[in-house]
Amino acid sequence: MNTVENFSFAGEKVLVRVDFNVPLDADFRITDDSRITAALPTLKKILGDGGSVILMSHLGRPKEGPTHKYSLSHLVAHLSTLLGITVGFADDCIGEDAVKKAAALQAGEVLLLENLRFYKEEEKGDVEFSKKLAQLGSFYVNDAFGTAHRAHASTAVMAQFFAGKKAFGYLMAKEVENANQVMKHPQRPFTAIVGGAKVSDKILIVENLLNVADHILIGGGMAYTFFKAQGGSIGNSLCEQDRLDTCLEILKKAEEKGVKIHLPMDSVVADKFAADAQTQEMPSNSIPDGWMGLDIGAAARTAFTEVLMSSKTILWNGPMGVFEMEAFSKGTRTVAQAVADATVSGAFSLIGGGDSAAAVHQFGFEDKVSYVSTGGGALLEYFEGKTLPGIAAIEN
Repeated sequence: MNTVENFSFAGEKVLVRVDFNVPLDADFRITDDSRITAALPTLKKILGDGGSVILMSHLGRPKEGPTHKYSLSHLVAHLSTLLGITVGFADDCIGEDAVKKAAALQAGEVLLLENLRFYKEEEKGDVEFSKKLAQLGSFYVNDAFGTAHRAHASTAVMAQFFAGKKAFGYLMAKEVENANQVMKHPQRPFTAIVGGAKVSDKILIVENLLNVADHILIGGGMAYTFFKAQGGSIGNSLCEQDRLDTCLEILKKAEEKGVKIHLPMDSVVADKFAADAQTQEMPSNSIPDGWMGLDIGAAARTAFTEVLMSSKTILWNGPMGVFEMEAFSKGTRTVAQAVADATVSGAFSLIGGGDSAAAVHQFGFEDKVSYVSTGGGALLEYFEGKTLPGIAAIEN
């Protein structure tokens, strides 16, 4: 990959697309800055070379145009602390303020532009909007893996204005390298853990995994559609009626390819979807009416742990249950522990962004696994075998 490592940025004004879409509390304080810290090596390389940095990002999904809640100004103080310099801020990303401040930028300085999504043109991939952004700098770097699957103005379209002067940041390169280690050069046995609510969200990744994985552990709400498809009783558990045949096809294909699919043999069930619900454990295929499966049970936790401890490559995408509620967090926590233990024993483990990354952070395992991806949707699409616009734009 053509990364920032291959260039000297002395005298360059580098437009860097980062993914600073971080969670903020009610007082606009950052509650998890991992996406910002992940971009620091790229920024430090550019600044160290004698270049200046113009940062572009989105934050949230502002539907009504500019909104204080979604302003990137909330990030300036923390970013300044992390970089050890005063970061400038432009109250627009293409207007007069942005043009003036970008033009005045000196070597070693950093300017953060206001939220790109305050303009509808960003998500539409508008060429004129891309051109206005491009005119602010002399070099383009994409380090926003979390949005690499979007053909937006700043993530893909504007790359065309930087022939020979565009590159991937370190984070982007690291994400692709780790994804390839799992999907293209896995050490065996390779186990994929797929969880979450819906089969429909994960069909493509599961089908692609059937070509590379040795074991697939299925947890979360999606497991109950598999049990229902095989004639089980699942009570009030989540179920996608229109995906029953899909589940049977997946099981059949897995058998043909010699891939072992592991479903949770038992579940923690509840009489309502609430933290204070009555709970009990029972076989996942015989849940009575009025009860719903909200986590994997003790036998499933043991069985899943055994498979993981004998694995050499592990991919984890999606929780085992409603881990945000203490009563239904044991399955996800146990899997996180097993992935961490297997990593210590020499396995390579990749945590696939989104809820899995949130769970790993919540339970304090982020330093005990090989890599935690910053891009949930982007990583999923990469694993589904799709071309990511943000990657293609730099490579072309």
